[in-house]
This record gives sequence, structure tokens and C-alpha cells, in this order.
Amino acid sequence: MGENAAERRSGCGLLSVMFGRRNLWSKKPTPTDNGSQKSTSTAATATSNIQFTKSPGTDLKKPHHDVKVSVETIQNNKIQNQNQRSVVPSKPSSNQYPNNHQLGTYENQQRSSYNNNSSSVDPYRGGQRKVPREAIGLSGELESMITDHQKSRGANGLVRASSSNVMLYGNLGNLNQSGPATTLGYGNVNSGGGYVATRTNVAAPATVTTKSQDQSGSLCRAISTRMDPETLKIMGNEDYKNGNFAEALALYDAAIAIDPNKAAYRSNKSAALTALGRILDAVFECREAIRIEPHYHRAHHRLGNLYLRLGEVEKSIYHFKHSGPEADPEDIVKAKAVQTHLNKCTEAKRLRDWNGLITETTNTISSGADAAPQVYALQAEALLKTHRHQEADDALSKCPVFDVETSTKYYGPVGYAGFLVVRAQVQLASGRFDEAVEAIQRAGQLDGNNREVAMVSRRAQAVTEARFRGNELFKAGRFEEACAAYGEGLDHDPRNSVLLCNRAACRSKLGQFEKSVDDCTAAISVRPGYRKARLRRVDCNTKMRKWELVVADYEILKKETPEDEEVTRGLSEAQQQLMKRRGQDS
Repeated sequence: MGENAAERRSGCGLLSVMFGRRNLWSKKPTPTDNGSQKSTSTAATATSNIQFTKSPGTDLKKPHHDVKVSVETIQNNKIQNQNQRSVVPSKPSSNQYPNNHQLGTYENQQRSSYNNNSSSVDPYRGGQRKVPREAIGLSGELESMITDHQKSRGANGLVRASSSNVMLYGNLGNLNQSGPATTLGYGNVNSGGGYVATRTNVAAPATVTTKSQDQSGSLCRAISTRMDPETLKIMGNEDYKNGNFAEALALYDAAIAIDPNKAAYRSNKSAALTALGRILDAVFECREAIRIEPHYHRAHHRLGNLYLRLGEVEKSIYHFKHSGPEADPEDIVKAKAVQTHLNKCTEAKRLRDWNGLITETTNTISSGADAAPQVYALQAEALLKTHRHQEADDALSKCPVFDVETSTKYYGPVGYAGFLVVRAQVQLASGRFDEAVEAIQRAGQLDGNNREVAMVSRRAQAVTEARFRGNELFKAGRFEEACAAYGEGLDHDPRNSVLLCNRAACRSKLGQFEKSVDDCTAAISVRPGYRKARLRRVDCNTKMRKWELVVADYEILKKETPEDEEVTRGLSEAQQQLMKRRGQDS
């Protein structure tokens, strides 16, 4: 069975019925699916193509106060710089580190699909080309560049990894610098060599100006051209084993920049990306590793685990079968169990059995497909159908967040648009109107002919406008008109908790306490944790002197926020009023 066939048949019945006629994750086959993907590091070239760029910080400066510099001083400085050459590190043995993979044999029908890859020449293999001995290490000139760079930007821009290498955040690799992010540990992915991914927080560095980035890039290229890629890989392995995944990723990227045709570097980078929660990027790197080295068993096994987590069961089984000594029979058993649950999800969706769909999506995620957006989207959709808006929001928040570009590249525009439709509906139900409008507009850009996109877009726009108009009228003290405005929004989304709570505020101002309580109760029924709605109901029941109901709501609020002194005081007063009334009745 060829990899092309596996890629084409990977869609299961679940994917074809998730969002009606249009498949949420349907996508046209791309060259990356059939093993012919070009290298993702197109900007990375061999060492011979990387030019040494001198940092602006090393430019000669005019002496202050017309100080004269003697010829002897210049000659002495040259001699000192020549003596600052560092010692060449010894190159480790090939079997000392975990990613020196074993080669196996494929089926005869698989050989022809990779023949074109054998013609590529690796300048660092077979002794054809070696890094010059004097180029390894940092020269006195490079030390001067680092010093000048630290003076111009401050020392925070440079960090030291575990093996005394100097690197710059954001210039050695494709690190995600959007902000602090929580990285996930995934125990079911074989990292190899004793690597164990753990949960850690990676703080992104502060952004810098374009000029500083250009200087940093020059410095990093200078460092990269003076280091052996194998040494960089070894240093990356050390950081990975110590849980420093971002640093390891930067070092693997630096090794790839020097030698882009080494499959082990790509596979190691995939492991680091997985540990950082960047599952789709990890898939792309594993595909590239297999394109470079079709018999790389560890990359096949790693890619099989990644596909399993994404719910791509047939692709997962295919790569497990081609993982050679890395193969584990339990992996295929696990993949088949996930497929069974996915089939049940498909059937529950077809029958519109929403409670059954919630159960089966939960089983699918717990069985191993814990990074599959389509499964989380199905679960959130089922929860919305059963009017459990808060649980839908919680379910979708557990889905790994992939950036738009990467998601569109992997799932295709139509597939990712389907996911955005569900996200927009969940955000709308949770009262995040602006985010909902943004998500559905993006979905419309990706799949403008989708009827569901158009329908959700109209509803989101109507609800958002009604909320805005109602708020303005409420601020102006025109409570009856504000109440009517919120009602118009509820015509489009009858169970929107925010509109219900806002209309309850208007009715409370108008003295319509019973109607206000009804709106608050409706809001709480879809979002039990909606604190504002519960407090508003407490206020209305207090004014109607319904102390039993007041005490009941205050006790729930007390459990949610035990440190809230206002809630504690309100509960105490309500209990006293209830005891007083019971005493009078007796």
C-alpha cells in the first residue's frame, strides 16, 4: 500500500458528515501528502551559500577627543585577536545520541516513489566536504561582534544554552513569539532516546525593531557558519532532555540551516515542536524527514503518533507499519480503537443523537486523538445543540490552538472554515461578540460559498448590533427602548445569555422583577457559571423578599468565590432575614 493511497483514503465517515454537504476537513491533495514535499527551510542553504555579514557594531569608530592611535597598538591588537581562537570540539561517535537511525527495507512497490530523492548530494556526508577546523568556535572578531551587540541592545537579547553556545531568540528558528504560551507534554509520542515531553511554560522574548533583527540575523549566521551541525544537534538533544524545548528547537533550526538535507535534524525538530504543542508544524517536519530519508524508522513512528493524535487513523497505521524496529503492536491496536470511536461519532452525528455524540467524542479524545480539532468541534457543536453553552466553551478551549496559516495549509481553506464556523457559534453563545464576528468573517474569506457560513454570519452581525444598540440606550436611561433592542437580538439567538442578562437589567430598572428573574434563570440554564446573571437574580429576589431563593443563590456564589466578602456578607444577611421570617410565621 503506497503512501499516496494512504493519504487519499485517510478520510473516515466522520469527516464527510460533520457539517452537512461540505466536509469540515476535506482538502485537496497537496505535494506534501505524497512524500514529494519540498524542503520547508527554503531560506536555509549550505554553508558555502551563507555569507559572513559583519555586525554594524564592529564598524571602526573615530577616537574621541582626537586621540592618536599608534601603529604598534594596532599590530598588538591583531596579535591578541589571533591568539583568541577556540579549541575545536571533538566530534562524537555516531551511535552516542538517539537520532542515529537504523535503516530498513520497504516493500518493493515503495522503492520507486523515493528514487528521485537519492540523487541529492549531502555536502557533509562521505567526507566530501567538512567544516574547516579553524572555522569551528568563535574568533576574536566574533567575540567583538557579540560584545558590540550586547552594548547596542542590552544583554537580554542573548541567551546561553546548556553547552555555552550563544544564540539569539527568534533568529535561529521559527519560534512562536506571539506571547507566553503553555507547552504541552504528550506521553504517547515516541520522542526517542529517552526524551520525555513535559509541561512547561515558555516565555517569548520582547519584540525588537527591524534594524536590531537584521543585526541579530547577521550575528546568528556568523555563529552558524562556525559550528558543526552535529554539534548543534547534540546541544539541542541536551536541551530537549532537560525540558528546554524552545532552546532545543533553535539549535535544531541552526543545524538545518547548515545542513538542510539531514533527516535526523528534521525529526528532532519535530519532537521539539510536538513538545511545544505545535503539532501541525511537527507533522510537516516529519514529512520532510521521510522525504529526505524514506527508510527513517523513527520519523515514521513519530509521524504515526502525530497522525493518531490528529485523528488521521489510516495515515497513522500506515506509518506505524513502516516504522521498522520502532514499531509497537500496541500502537496499531490503539489506532484501531480510535477508529472505532470515530465511526460511532459519525453514526451519532447522522442520527442527530447529540448526547451520544458527546459521549463518543469524549471517548475518542481519551483514546488518543487528543489534538484533533474536528473531534473537539463535533463535541462543542453537540453541546450547543443541547443548550449547554458553558460546556461547549470549555470543550473547545481544550483544543490545541493552531495559527491560521498553518491550519489552512494542513486542512485546506474549506476544512478550516468549517472549524471556524463552530468556533464563531461558541464565542457568540459565550458573549464574545467581536471574536465571533472576526472568526466568521475569516471563515467567509476561506469559503465564501458555504451556506452555513453565511447563516452564522448574519446571526452574529444581528446579535452584535442589537447588543451595541441596547447598551447605548441603557446608558442613556431609555430602559424600555433598550429592552426592545435586546429583544430584537434574542429573536436571532433566543438563548444568548448576555442578551438575556442585559434585558433582565432593563426589566429590573422598570420594576418588572418577575420578568427579570425569568431572564436571569434562562441565562443561568445555559451558563451555570454566569456570575453576573446570578447576582442580578439575587438582587431581584431580594427586592421581592424571597429569602429562600436568595440564600440558595448566595450559597452557590460562596462555593465559587469563597474569598468574596460581599457575597459572605449578603449570605449572612439573607439567612438572618429568613430566620426572622420563619420566627414570625411560627
